[in-house]
Amino acid sequence: MLVLQSKIQFSAYLELYELIVPKDNLLRKINELIDFSFIYDELLDKYCSNNGRIAECPIKMFKYLLLKTIYAISDVDVVERSLYDMSFKYFLEMSPEQAVIDPSSLTKFRKLRLKDTDLLNLLISKTVAIAIEKGIIKSKSIIVDATHSLSRSNPNSALDVLRERSKLLRKTVYQFDDEFKNQMPQKNTENDLDKELAYCKELEKRIEDEPSISAIPAVKEKLNLLKETVEDTTENLTLSKDADAKIGHKSAESSFFGYKTHLAMSEERIITAAVVTSGEKGDGPELPKLLEMSQENGIDVDTIIGDAAYSGKENLKLTTQQNIKIVARLNPSITQGFRRDEDKFDYNKDADRFVCPAGYLAIRKARQNKKNVGNNQVDTYYFDVEKCKSCVLKEGCYKQGAKTKTYSVSIKSELHQGQMAFQETEYYKEKAKHRYKIEAKNSELKNVHGYDRAISYGIANMQMQGAMAIFTVNLKRILKLM
Repeated sequence: MLVLQSKIQFSAYLELYELIVPKDNLLRKINELIDFSFIYDELLDKYCSNNGRIAECPIKMFKYLLLKTIYAISDVDVVERSLYDMSFKYFLEMSPEQAVIDPSSLTKFRKLRLKDTDLLNLLISKTVAIAIEKGIIKSKSIIVDATHSLSRSNPNSALDVLRERSKLLRKTVYQFDDEFKNQMPQKNTENDLDKELAYCKELEKRIEDEPSISAIPAVKEKLNLLKETVEDTTENLTLSKDADAKIGHKSAESSFFGYKTHLAMSEERIITAAVVTSGEKGDGPELPKLLEMSQENGIDVDTIIGDAAYSGKENLKLTTQQNIKIVARLNPSITQGFRRDEDKFDYNKDADRFVCPAGYLAIRKARQNKKNVGNNQVDTYYFDVEKCKSCVLKEGCYKQGAKTKTYSVSIKSELHQGQMAFQETEYYKEKAKHRYKIEAKNSELKNVHGYDRAISYGIANMQMQGAMAIFTVNLKRILKLM
């Protein structure tokens, strides 16, 4: 059963909020800015209307998750802080003396109530609507880019995370008791995840056995973060890797295992659309979705600003039809000429290589024909045939016994000739100056709100994580511009 959460219940202590929570407090501002009842409406059908115990209101549960994202803390700590932090209680619309939830309820809420909900688009749409209503978004340009997030299941990365969390815990302990070094367990120096987990568990036990240390709030917060990481890693240790995550490339020499979030953002730095994919996906093919979603969210787009990944022929065709300009420098490798419809090769601008349908990166490229001499020049990309021989997608792609597997693209077209002329205009040069803004937004998502790494497994959880992080940065930006 579910009942709509009313405003803060009657209490003799309500006046404490006016005394303790400042008018310029971030959480007070968010509560005043947005009506969260849309969460209730969206999740209503996920609850039984006439049976069972009365459930916690989805608005309150959603706000708990938002607090986790804003302050980058664990489930345990967000609940504990809501017990004594009056700004948290005010934000959650609790009376000062009201009891808090059990932290395990947040896991159930994520898995049972938010599952199969398009939370990402819902939250972006809501914040964009607020920004438009407040007159914040005035530009008709969107800036596009993709940022990568590492998977939780990469064994080496998980080991690094555990070491970083345990290091932070030790440093915090030493701030209060430098002599406690003598009681610490011996560090694991091997690149063995099982041994690192054993060390972290022993570290937890030693600190918990010393109440004078473990009761210190700063220590307790770092301890809970480590415990949450250990539990999540242990629970998923049987998985060799995240089934949805894939290997992507940051350059021809470096790669990552995880996901990509493709973003569109207004010049005012409000994110207007986002698409989460596995790491191997190219940036350019996601542009049509980002444009369509931004338009559906109320953005009137006349210019798209991005890097070379977005100046592909199909994107230029699409934007030309809508009279939209693309401020993205041409890269000859991205000009795809006349390609067979069945081909699904994507260009990776970071590595300057094409990626085959199976996700393998070309190992080298060569240019054929001379420049400005009759025939168009062609870039030919060479793939590792040893991988092609055992590839599950080799049917119709690789001819058995062939010594090479190549993919060629023409580097000249009428569309690109027009784009080359546009690149020389003052409008192009002025608009291109705004592209740095999305790099700063990616940095904020990663460094402030933990979006550099997935906190759970699977693309659905990555989308949920992205939804909360983007909702947070959009709300903060709206409040700043107001």
